[in-house]
Amino acid sequence: MTLNDSRPNPDELLNRVRSEETQSKRGRLKIFLGYAAGVGKTFTMLEYAHQRKSEKDVAVAYIETHGRKDTEALLKDLEIIPRRQVEYRGVSLPEMDLDAVLARHPQIAIVDEYAHTNAPGSRHAKRYQDVEELLEAGIDVYTTLNIQHVESLRNIVAQVTDVWMRETVPDSAVDMASEIELVDLPPEELIKRLQEGKVYVSDQLAAATTQFFRKGNLTALRELAMRTAAHRVDEQMRAYMAEKAIPGPWPTGERLLVWVSADSTGANIVRSARRLAAQLNAEWFSLDR
Repeated sequence: MTLNDSRPNPDELLNRVRSEETQSKRGRLKIFLGYAAGVGKTFTMLEYAHQRKSEKDVAVAYIETHGRKDTEALLKDLEIIPRRQVEYRGVSLPEMDLDAVLARHPQIAIVDEYAHTNAPGSRHAKRYQDVEELLEAGIDVYTTLNIQHVESLRNIVAQVTDVWMRETVPDSAVDMASEIELVDLPPEELIKRLQEGKVYVSDQLAAATTQFFRKGNLTALRELAMRTAAHRVDEQMRAYMAEKAIPGPWPTGERLLVWVSADSTGANIVRSARRLAAQLNAEWFSLDR
């Protein structure tokens, strides 16, 4: 009998089943990913919350509207779990009440600002750690994140914008997302929103607002966000193909064609194409002039 090489490995299937059983007991994380403040992540997340409210038990665990009336309007008819106040150096700081959310145990918890640093004295230093505890308790979580707060991209963002991001989440906190929803807005429209005062700018960016929100910077950040979301879709496609024993690859990936000559620039072009192809996990071809 001839074995079909395209059939999945039994051990891999068993590990996948066990992983799915474990994940079924955990909550599922959905990240609304943007490339900068003001693209509409929180607004989109609340729209999704309203869509799910008819079929799921949804509660707002923490939200930041920054006084935007259109965002505040979306809180209507959504249950809001009261925040807790943390006293620090004579100032009362509002934070998500993790224990109250766990006790309420909604099916979906809305938790804004995934990269937020909690007030000193909180159970966890970072909000993504609070989210991890909610997921472990079997609660699905919707959250928001800007691409510049992903730890492995911080150096790239700093090179592009000259702004060093203090608040980040580790890549593992992004990798555990079951779904990444890209929230996009053309840079021209975002700049217009900024000029109209419709974009909340954090204290860290306040001094560098003009520099950070340049069209070139925003275009580069937008590409990073798109690539991150596309990479997640590619991973999901490959997992599906492996599970269903579908031979591949499907013709949905990138392909590069390089046209080179025999002069001194040819070797550099080929090396650059090879590096880019490796980053994109893409096929590449070269043609001589």
